[in-house]
Amino acid sequence: MEVKDESQANAGTPDEVGNWFFSMVPVGVAFAFYMVFVLYAKLENANLFIAFGAAASAIGLQSFWIIRGFRNGDKPTVVMGFAGIGIIVGVLYAYLYFL
Repeated sequence: MEVKDESQANAGTPDEVGNWFFSMVPVGVAFAFYMVFVLYAKLENANLFIAFGAAASAIGLQSFWIIRGFRNGDKPTVVMGFAGIGIIVGVLYAYLYFL
């Protein structure tokens, strides 16, 4: 039987899902302050600042989970992190060039 450390033993458990959910809280709070600043400043292209800020915060969160997946040896987390970044970049590209 292979002995796993605590981080590997908890991978994929409800606690892991809770950690993922609560890791979004600081990003959400920071993004809320960012939006208030951008909207209060009455910038000409405020929608672009908000779009890039949302993409940057989401990519930062995905990067955190990619690193966590590498550390824990959890390949699905790494793959999903890279897929998430690809989706975020695709949505941002679509917003900038097609809308």
